[in-house]
Amino acid sequence: MNDFLNSIDYLMLLKAFIIGGVLCILAQILIDKTKLTPARILVLYVTCGCILGGLGIYKYLVDFAGCGATVPLTGFGYTLSKGVIDEVRSLGLLGAFTGGIKTTAAGITAAIFFGYIAALVSKPKMKKQ
Repeated sequence: MNDFLNSIDYLMLLKAFIIGGVLCILAQILIDKTKLTPARILVLYVTCGCILGGLGIYKYLVDFAGCGATVPLTGFGYTLSKGVIDEVRSLGLLGAFTGGIKTTAAGITAAIFFGYIAALVSKPKMKKQ
């Protein structure tokens, strides 16, 4: 147990917490201060992650913050773009269609599975306008 505690990189944990928190704060500000719906903010975050990943910029944020940059929705976009780039290099144009799905399959499957479980155990209500 002591070896485990000594192997934890506390600075990386702090950086991940801060970067992930900043991404969440930005999304909350967009929800509170604009008329953007959460669904549009989701699409905005994934698209920004794809663009920054495709340009090679998001990699530096991932290297700096680890899971603080890969777990939020921008990280999903980054993973999509990274998978497409890798598959295009190995398969050509076909990789543009298969690469993103291959690299994000586990995350997509988990989202569907846990969304289904949540739908079974929750009682949905309509949001008051």
